[in-house]
Amino acid sequence: MSRSCPRTRSSRRFLLLKEEGVVCGLDIAEAVFRELDPSVEFERRAADGDVTLGEVARVAGNARALLTGERTALNLLARLSGVATSTRRYVDAVAGTGATILDTRKTTPGLRALEKLAVRCGGGTNHRFGLYDGILIKDNHLRLGGGIAESVRRAQGNDVAVEVECETLDDVRDALEAGADILLLDNMTLPQLNAAVLFVDRRAKTEASGGVTLDTVREVAQTGVDFISIGALTHSARSLDVSMEVR
Repeated sequence: MSRSCPRTRSSRRFLLLKEEGVVCGLDIAEAVFRELDPSVEFERRAADGDVTLGEVARVAGNARALLTGERTALNLLARLSGVATSTRRYVDAVAGTGATILDTRKTTPGLRALEKLAVRCGGGTNHRFGLYDGILIKDNHLRLGGGIAESVRRAQGNDVAVEVECETLDDVRDALEAGADILLLDNMTLPQLNAAVLFVDRRAKTEASGGVTLDTVREVAQTGVDFISIGALTHSARSLDVSMEVR
């Protein structure tokens, strides 16, 4: 369709959020259009992080460039706004408990930085971006590394936090004694979480993870854990309905 537009024809378009949600990705949408038409005019009618419905931006420039970039810009805006909206729901659900909502590395290949930006727009906090900015010792690492104490010993001294996945209260005790900075309480029941938090007694940070939903997240937060990590923020978020229209 864009090939049928004269190269010199100008056009004004409106970016619309067709369902209420948290806006995220306006900078990215603008960058898409500017890549095709450096002189494009991009006027924001909302800011990333706003909860809104309807017009979020106006864009004017070469009609062919706008049509060429339309789908890429809309796909990114819809995806990132969906992640931000999902995150905000979890953040609102634990309000007042003191628990922080974290994302995970379960992101779309190539979009990690953008999806983690969307989590922040939704009020969440980024866990780690890669293997370089935090050490998380999981079950496979423990099997290969000689158990909790030895694995923690090998991981320490790298100027990053060392976190250990704990499946039982015995794991919690061992990880705490080994000097882990954060204990990942993996797929524990509410009674187990309560017992683990009580045992740790603020000697390390605690993070609940595994199967947390909007229906259960507040109960999990009320156990006293410091963090709740939710992979669904990025791997299962539904894109919002957005469109670009000529008016």
